[in-house]
Amino acid sequence: MLEYDKIESLVDEAERKKLTISQLVLEDQAEQLGMKPEDVFARMDQDLKVMEKAVWEGKNPELKSASGLTGGDAARIEAYGNGLAGSVFNGAIMRAVAVAEYNAAMGKIVAAPTAGSCGILPGAVITMMEEKGYSREKAVMGLITAGAIGMVIANKASIAGAEGGCQAECGSASAMAAAALVEMAGGTPSMCAHACAIALKCQMGLVCDPVAGLVEIPCIKRNAGGVSIALMAAEMALAGIESKIPADEVVLSMKEVGDSMPCSLRETAKGGIAVSPTGLRMKEQVFGKKE
Repeated sequence: MLEYDKIESLVDEAERKKLTISQLVLEDQAEQLGMKPEDVFARMDQDLKVMEKAVWEGKNPELKSASGLTGGDAARIEAYGNGLAGSVFNGAIMRAVAVAEYNAAMGKIVAAPTAGSCGILPGAVITMMEEKGYSREKAVMGLITAGAIGMVIANKASIAGAEGGCQAECGSASAMAAAALVEMAGGTPSMCAHACAIALKCQMGLVCDPVAGLVEIPCIKRNAGGVSIALMAAEMALAGIESKIPADEVVLSMKEVGDSMPCSLRETAKGGIAVSPTGLRMKEQVFGKKE
């Protein structure tokens, strides 16, 4: 059985058996859970269905969060169209924002790996289905690969903003999405690891500073940023570019950076843009002025 303690171990075992990471993990999870592989696949397919519904509901132009601070931006991106970077890029950020806005409006989402970073993975995977015509099977298997990467990061570092800053949430989600994209596009397990490392390095040190303590500002826009970085990292890895620092070392470096962050920058809303003049005014708008 796999330990999910090193990305290198997943890659080595997959390449030794001439499998993709998702094929390896699907077999392992079926064994660990005492299920048939097709039942594990079906469970992940159900998660994909939840993600698809979150995208659909999240791009409703009338959607508003409970606080009233956010909503409607996914619809604006969709109405804007292909823009400067084309349908894949704009489609990915639209879907990432849609899911994150739906989360803020108390909709049902898949924490991937957290609620605060819930838009990045579906933004990447569903866009490949809807804009590039990738099969549903590839999408589900991509999610399985992403899940394996997420388990390693959770086991060796953190996926919680309160513990490691936003690098642990959006950074981890971006790394997971990058690996999924590479596998969906036919890349090797090694390429998946390089994409993971590149994505995580590009968000190293990202702080968690939610305005009013709510997972809305700047979290929703960071989901758009995270899926953009995932696309970039996947493209670089598929082009044959390697991360000079191995993925496992990047994960441990992220943990070290997160451990050294002051508490004010770890989801407490006591630092960063949460305490900007406008951020504080928004807090008063939601919760009233403190006596």
